[in-house]
Amino acid sequence: MELHGKEIRKSVTLKSLFRRLTKKFTDRRCEMPNPNWHRAAVGGMWEEIGKLQFDFLVGQGLRPEHYLLDVGCGSLRGGVHFVGYLQAGHYFGIDISKELLDAGREELNGYKLAHKRPILVQMDNFDFTKLNQKFDYALAQSVFTHLPLNSIIRCIINIGKVLVEEGRFYATFFENPQGKFNLEPVIHPRVDGPDFPTYFDKDPYHYDFETFKFICEGTDLRVDYLGMWNHPRDQRMMVFMKERNEFSTVDD
Repeated sequence: MELHGKEIRKSVTLKSLFRRLTKKFTDRRCEMPNPNWHRAAVGGMWEEIGKLQFDFLVGQGLRPEHYLLDVGCGSLRGGVHFVGYLQAGHYFGIDISKELLDAGREELNGYKLAHKRPILVQMDNFDFTKLNQKFDYALAQSVFTHLPLNSIIRCIINIGKVLVEEGRFYATFFENPQGKFNLEPVIHPRVDGPDFPTYFDKDPYHYDFETFKFICEGTDLRVDYLGMWNHPRDQRMMVFMKERNEFSTVDD
């Protein structure tokens, strides 16, 4: 697969994309104050999907001493669970929306978790090296479902720069099970409403898994398909693992 400059120029910028995703909720907040606007802005199902993320990563081996990067953390639907579990200063959350991050800080106060000193950073380019931290685990829950391919590539390449050896990056996506030649919408079930479509070239996006294998070619990342993980809106899970450098030593 080859990417050309014309395709890159056509890609929607992360900033404009997420502005569209949150604008209707922030506008509604100004017109009609709602203390829970930020929970709706990240997709609702606050308790269900927040706990689902937490239980899943703990089941995959996340421990309190690990460092976790939560990509697209929003208002901390999953973050409030991770912050409470991890050691102080071990949770890093990045999001493009300052409003959602501020709302997340209020959630932390409500959960009495401010003393755990989570690091929350507004970021629109996935430049994770600016965090000056290596991570054992990373998570992007319902992020790739809203991104065009070139933005996903940027995220994955930059994740590889901040994972420790054998570190893991879990990411969800809407699957196109018919493969890359299928350009038609794919219909998905959900437990909280009617079935809904995803698309090849507009939000919400779907991808065939082979696309993610292509992205990893020539990198030190390997991706494995995990599939269903009880997500209520049919998002599938995959994991990118940073390969161990066989030439590294304990003294490195």
